[in-house]
Amino acid sequence: MILGKEIRMQRLRHPVSGRILTVAIDHAPSYGILAGLERIQELVDCIAGAGPDAMVMMKGIAERCFPPHAGRVALILKCSTLSPYHPQVDVWVSQVEDAVRLGADAIAMALTVGSPQQAQLVANLGALVREADRAGMPVIVHAYPNGELVPRDEVYSVERVGYASRLAMELGVDIVKTFYTGSAESFARVVEMASPAVVVAAGGPRLESDADVLRMAYDVVQAGAGGITFGRNVWQCAKIPAMIQALKQIVHHRGTVEEGLALLTAG
Repeated sequence: MILGKEIRMQRLRHPVSGRILTVAIDHAPSYGILAGLERIQELVDCIAGAGPDAMVMMKGIAERCFPPHAGRVALILKCSTLSPYHPQVDVWVSQVEDAVRLGADAIAMALTVGSPQQAQLVANLGALVREADRAGMPVIVHAYPNGELVPRDEVYSVERVGYASRLAMELGVDIVKTFYTGSAESFARVVEMASPAVVVAAGGPRLESDADVLRMAYDVVQAGAGGITFGRNVWQCAKIPAMIQALKQIVHHRGTVEEGLALLTAG
């Protein structure tokens, strides 16, 4: 592995577990300004202060809101985005040189598998990987089999999620972020399919309860995954710092759901 890439990968990983707990705040361009994203500087300060391993954000937020936390939390630059007006077309908006200039530890691009535009999206990802390799920059792909060509009842199936993850791995990405398939046993199959890339689970939409969030994190760890990325399930929680501490206990110290709930309640 290129030394620069190895250094950045180690910045992402927790020193005890080797896993990565990430909080994503890149949602607004894709979905609109969801509840919790209104005061973005306050949110960045709150999340970063609780100490996740990494945060995912677009260039504008990184430049304007992240400087007070530089070097304390790893930075992942999201370089593509959907929008409510082109939900199937992920547009490439930032380059690897932007990630290098901002001091990012990785660059992330989405890949909507099953989109009518998949050929172009695959070409974009291949080009990003080549560019990132030259810069020693790890590439994370959000590999989601949720394009309009995929039947709705198969979006979270092992076969569809496994294929999306394997496609990303074979294109040369370092970390695959993909849908959680619903159980530790089924997600372990996805982890195996995408090996040797690191597989992390996407937190997805807001779950019904905080206990469900912690249970999902626990099962992802049991599946042998490399970590988990939460967005709404962290910053729409009433106790953001306490939720992050509870997730850290589970993800990095193999804590139980009950231990996580105790931390959340105490917070």
